[in-house]
Amino acid sequence: MSSAGRALPDVGLVVAARQGDQRALDDVVAASLPLVYNIVGRALRGHADVDDVVQETLVRVIRYLPALNDPAAYRSWLVAITIRQVRDWETRRRVALNRDAGLDAIHNVPDPASDFAGMTILRLGLTDQRREVAEATRWLDPDDQELLSLWWLEETGEIARNEVADALGLSPGHVAVRIHRMKEQIQSARGVVRALRARPGCPDLGAVTAEWDGTPSSLWRKRLARHVRDCAFCGRLGTTLLPIDRLLAGMPLLPLPAGLGAHLPNAAAPAAAAQAVAPPSPTAGPAAGPTPPGAADAGGGQSVVDLAMNRPRGLVPSLAAGVAAAVLAITMAVVILPDDPAAPSWAAPPSAAPTAVATRSVAPSPSARPSSKAPVAPAVSSARKGVGVWNFAGASQALANSKAGWYYTWGTQHPGISTPRGATFVPMIRSAENVTAAELARAKAAGPYLLTFNEPDMPEQANMTVEQALDLWPQLMATGSKLGSPAVAWGGPDPQGWLDRFMTGAQARGHRVDFITVHWFGADFTTATAVAQLRQYLQAVYQRYRKPIWLTEFALIRFAGGGPQFPSQQQQAAFLTAATAMLGQLPYLQRYAWFGLPATDKDRSGLFSDGSQATVVGRAFQAAR
Repeated sequence: MSSAGRALPDVGLVVAARQGDQRALDDVVAASLPLVYNIVGRALRGHADVDDVVQETLVRVIRYLPALNDPAAYRSWLVAITIRQVRDWETRRRVALNRDAGLDAIHNVPDPASDFAGMTILRLGLTDQRREVAEATRWLDPDDQELLSLWWLEETGEIARNEVADALGLSPGHVAVRIHRMKEQIQSARGVVRALRARPGCPDLGAVTAEWDGTPSSLWRKRLARHVRDCAFCGRLGTTLLPIDRLLAGMPLLPLPAGLGAHLPNAAAPAAAAQAVAPPSPTAGPAAGPTPPGAADAGGGQSVVDLAMNRPRGLVPSLAAGVAAAVLAITMAVVILPDDPAAPSWAAPPSAAPTAVATRSVAPSPSARPSSKAPVAPAVSSARKGVGVWNFAGASQALANSKAGWYYTWGTQHPGISTPRGATFVPMIRSAENVTAAELARAKAAGPYLLTFNEPDMPEQANMTVEQALDLWPQLMATGSKLGSPAVAWGGPDPQGWLDRFMTGAQARGHRVDFITVHWFGADFTTATAVAQLRQYLQAVYQRYRKPIWLTEFALIRFAGGGPQFPSQQQQAAFLTAATAMLGQLPYLQRYAWFGLPATDKDRSGLFSDGSQATVVGRAFQAAR
């Protein structure tokens, strides 16, 4: 069994918690969180409600712990409660979908920051066949996701078969039959994953996938697996697959989201939680340590008993750190995390600013001063909604008012710009000159995602050859961050285009590219036409590379002789509204970022003219998801 599994609370701690020891209760909850998070996250496939279900599970653990007859059976009891909450969530979701059919398809969209297959690959550093197994789990039948979450933990040594059976309410024999069927499905999906990733690929497979929208599903697994089984080319690709059991044996739990570890009680924090540092106990006096940032503003402490007895004083909103906010709301006072705790201080050397050019990136204003405190932000409306930001008067407040879930600055830092609560900053290594030890260290600290080489196909931007980018790529991989491809200005799906040659070279050299990054600017200002063109472009990019996509610059701008031409504010706003609605329906489109936050006479696609004055386009962006 892994060390993470052994980190669950011992019998003595459970007994103390049952008897009302507040510190023991906090430690029991903190020690239980990694297992609960892994079960819920995988069962829900990274849905945005993962943190809510984890919170509901731990609240019920607190509430009903005094009634637990056998403290030695705590882990089995915990797993059973977790599965019950997963099933309750699925029931509520189906009722909501039936009620709102056709009106709220976002219920089905996983949180792009919480995709468990992708997170498993990234955070556990999986390679080769283990990576393929994680990717293959996306193709399972929906009803098998709950079983998958428990079987994966059984194979990695975290729970036992009898605990799986107890949680599912089945006999061990029945569980064995279901697991055998599921493993066969994963095995066939591994063959599909390998065939789709092959370069050069099978030409007949391209014909089979012509009508596929790129979403892994059980139906398409069956169709593609049939081709793989009957195709001599694709069939040979699966002859070296190792047994799944051998690949998963001994793997640790998926580490908790960034930002959570620093708030877990030290005695209970498992190794999988990134060796967390203890905060003061919420029930301790002044000697216990300093008050967590934001606790005073939140209106005082709140014990786990308050939540268990349905006496919450307030809950923090869902943060990009995922379930971190949920556990903080349960185990301690309502805490607001500091702005980018892993980022360097303002005294750190500034990164190279984006070069001002006539058509795109604008240099940050040197006159802007850093804000000492992050502005109070309206609720983030979507984790996938982002914006490109360069500094201007009121930039921090404008960013908060935009309700963007993430942002970037074409660099590894955001000098003068405070990250709103609930939002995240994503660093970028903009060009070859930024591939330095200092910049890479800052990018790693700001993770887990890293954008790379901005428009290398443009002389006035990164201006890099494909070979130069490929030669530098191992240094970016060494950060451990989840890497986006270089963001080409155009021609993303074009055969022998810049991006195509880069991806082919990366495949040949064994380089890791986790998602595709592209830009798109529409020259046709008719809303329906522009939205259709954007969709066609993204679909073509996905069909070519079969990887998640981040659209990191887009707007309606016509680049022609004499300078860029813009539509009216009303036309731009109409396009933004329709385009973001369309993007929300593309399962492979993980994130998007509008170009850009500031609005000036030059940058007329911008969202804010100052910190609080939104343009017509800005108001459309605020409402977008």
